[in-house]
Amino acid sequence: MATMTADQQRAAAKAEYNAFLDVCPSRKLLDRIADKWVTLVIAALGSGPDCTGEPRPMRFSELSRVLAGVSQKMLTQTLRSLERDGLITRTVTPTVPVTVSYELTDLGLSLHGLVRGIKLWAEQHMDDVFAARAAHDALAG
Repeated sequence: MATMTADQQRAAAKAEYNAFLDVCPSRKLLDRIADKWVTLVIAALGSGPDCTGEPRPMRFSELSRVLAGVSQKMLTQTLRSLERDGLITRTVTPTVPVTVSYELTDLGLSLHGLVRGIKLWAEQHMDDVFAARAAHDALAG
C-alpha cells in the first residue's frame, strides 16, 4: 500500500464526506447553517434586509433591527459561531464609542447565494404551504 502525504490524506477524507452517514462532520455544519438565525444573518449581510442590495458590513444594532424578534443573546451567539466557522469577520474600529461591524467572508459569500434562494423561496411559496396544510388538515380532521 502506498504512503500518502498529509495533503493527500486530507483530500481523500474530504472526498469521503457524506452527510447521509451519521459519523460525517458535515452534518454538524448542515445543522448550523439550517438554523433560522444563521440563515437570516447571512441573507442580511449578503444583500441587506430586502435581499436586493450588495454584500456590505453591518453593525450589531442594524442587524438586530433587521432581524425582528432576535434576542441580543441569540444574535451574539449566532455571530460568534459564524465568525468561528469562517463565514463572517468581525471588525472593531477604535472610535468613541467603539464601532463593531460584521461582514461576510469569501466563504460566507459562497453560501449566501444558496441561503438567499431558500429565503426567497420560503417567502414566495408560503401561501402554497398554507394551502397544502389546510387541505391536509381537512382530510385528516
